Amino acid sequence: MTLNMEKTPDTSSDPESSVYSDLEDSDTSGDSNSSNKQECAVPGDGNLQDLPEDQRNGESISKESSKDEKVELVDEYALDSSDEEDLRNTVGNIPLRWYDEYPHIGYDLDGKKILKPRTSDELDQFLKKMDDPNYWRTVRDNTTGQDVILTDNDLELIQQIQKSRYPDLSYDPYKPFEDFFTCEKMIHPVTNVPEHKRSFIPSKIEKEKVAKMVHAIKMGWIKPVPPRDDSQKFYMLWDKDDQTSKRIQHHIPAPKMKLPGHEESYNPPPEYLFTKEEEEKWRNQEPEERKLNFIPKKYSCLRMVPMYADLIKERFERCLDLYLCPRERKMRVKVKPEELIPKLPKPRDLQPFPTVESIVYLGHSGFVRSITVEPVGQFLASGSDDMTVRFWEVLTGRCMKTIHFNGKVRNVAWCPNTSICLIAVVVEENVYIINPGLGDKLVISNTDNVLETPLEDVEAQKQQITSWSAADGEKWKQGIRWVVTHPYGVHQVTWHCKGDYFATVMLEARNQSVVIHQLSKQHSQLPFRRLKGNVQKVLFHPLRPYFFVATQQYVRVYNLLKQEISKKLLTNCKWVSSIAIHPKGDNIIIGSYDKKLSWFDLDLSTKPYKTVRYHKKALRQVAFHSRYPLFASSSDDGTVIVSHGMVYNDLLQNPLIVPVKILRGHKVTHDLGVFDCCFHPYQPWIFSSGADATVRLFT
Repeated sequence: MTLNMEKTPDTSSDPESSVYSDLEDSDTSGDSNSSNKQECAVPGDGNLQDLPEDQRNGESISKESSKDEKVELVDEYALDSSDEEDLRNTVGNIPLRWYDEYPHIGYDLDGKKILKPRTSDELDQFLKKMDDPNYWRTVRDNTTGQDVILTDNDLELIQQIQKSRYPDLSYDPYKPFEDFFTCEKMIHPVTNVPEHKRSFIPSKIEKEKVAKMVHAIKMGWIKPVPPRDDSQKFYMLWDKDDQTSKRIQHHIPAPKMKLPGHEESYNPPPEYLFTKEEEEKWRNQEPEERKLNFIPKKYSCLRMVPMYADLIKERFERCLDLYLCPRERKMRVKVKPEELIPKLPKPRDLQPFPTVESIVYLGHSGFVRSITVEPVGQFLASGSDDMTVRFWEVLTGRCMKTIHFNGKVRNVAWCPNTSICLIAVVVEENVYIINPGLGDKLVISNTDNVLETPLEDVEAQKQQITSWSAADGEKWKQGIRWVVTHPYGVHQVTWHCKGDYFATVMLEARNQSVVIHQLSKQHSQLPFRRLKGNVQKVLFHPLRPYFFVATQQYVRVYNLLKQEISKKLLTNCKWVSSIAIHPKGDNIIIGSYDKKLSWFDLDLSTKPYKTVRYHKKALRQVAFHSRYPLFASSSDDGTVIVSHGMVYNDLLQNPLIVPVKILRGHKVTHDLGVFDCCFHPYQPWIFSSGADATVRLFT
């Protein structure tokens, strides 16, 4: 905002011109100090000559008509003809955010609050942006809070500044330059002013500076620059006594030459002399490829030896090697090799663990792909490609029962509930729930009573992805109680620790790969609407409501109560083959087809705590012992490696993982070795089944 004033044509002769100048100076000085300029308007045409003299002087007192007349006060703001509200920031040039809690920005001369202008919200800003054509050139004054519309001159000024040009368009930087001082020799000087008197008097300031410098030199604060020595200095590069060079901080002895051998003798043994073929081959080789840089010769006596022709050349190369030899001092740490090896306990201190092959269970004619042990540890079940499931007595090795099917048996799993006697058998697309009828008769009868629960409604059965059917006739006599039919081939079955739920995996079903079944209600459900990756194995947590889903490269842990993913484990493997969980539930091991076994601490990290590669081929199965600190892994190389895995109650102490025994006994058939392994529930024994159609017990 500018001052709305008009100057008179000529005020030099007017005695009142000084009044006008005082008024103008006071107004301009007041505007320069304040952050917001005030517009002053006067009535009439704005000429100061129209105002009375007392008002021109900024006074509000009328002329006195007589000495006895009283002084009359006039309100100078009543003459303000501005229609707009005068919003003046009277708090000074400070951040207005200090007044965010107050509705005003200062006080006027009458002591009234100057209210802030109305602030518009985002909706008003959007409407103004759509309707107001001058919205793009409107800026907000942070001092008063008002919106100011930029003029065309202001926009041109901003554009010039943005382009790094002169702000004023009228300024021409390329005006014709008048060279006052020229390079040409002139007759008359440019200025002929005589020198003044003080040029002949010594400067007092320079005298004081010189005195200070002389005093500093006397005190030794300023030292003269020593003369530069341009003479070249040579030093012995490998000399021990010469330490003049900064680059030789520590003496490094020169590398020694190779000692002469028998071939350099004047009378060498005959085997060191060249034959014609060897001499011709030596001459055809490049100098860098030759083992010897000379041809050995034999002389009758030492005085017959001539002068060596390459003496000067070899001396020069020796000096060149010494000059160009890299010099570096390496700090060698004296460490014994025994200290680098971690101190592991002796295997005899980690006993008991299986060491000897005790029993071989013979009877299958095909690959034995899966085995499982009864929770009590009395019986063992094995499923094979010969379409049979055999039940063995563990201690005697006697086959107690054999059940035949119409397809290959992929997986078997014994129910962990000790109050019932059940086993789940996977054959192609079907999962058979079997009562083998072994063991306590009371448990066997109790199992049949539990499985006599009627099926759900037919409509509810149609909505399931699987179909439950009760066995009858010949199947009932074999011990089959229920048949759960799936739409795709089943590859794995696993039980929950309480024995009422079990889960199955179908590799070809994609989003319907995992199905959870409830035995008491004969009900099946899909826990996941969408799965990421191809599911390989699933596992229930032994203590908490967690569900592990292992894909080819990841293991996802789901919380069944909250129905959400808890964490995602990075296996660092190309293809996961098996998974097992510690009885306490805080550690898991994962086997893969790329020969790796990874140990995960679920409380520590989502990455493996330790990864080992003990096997030479792909891992097929991993297993934990339920009572002893043991875990094992079986591989296609025909071995089972038993390791000691102690998990401590102290969270600050890392698990102790030590391999203790390699169990051999299975034969590798068609590049396939041991398919499955599992521990005895109470004894430190391990069972293994392989491609050689045998099941073996190691104790």
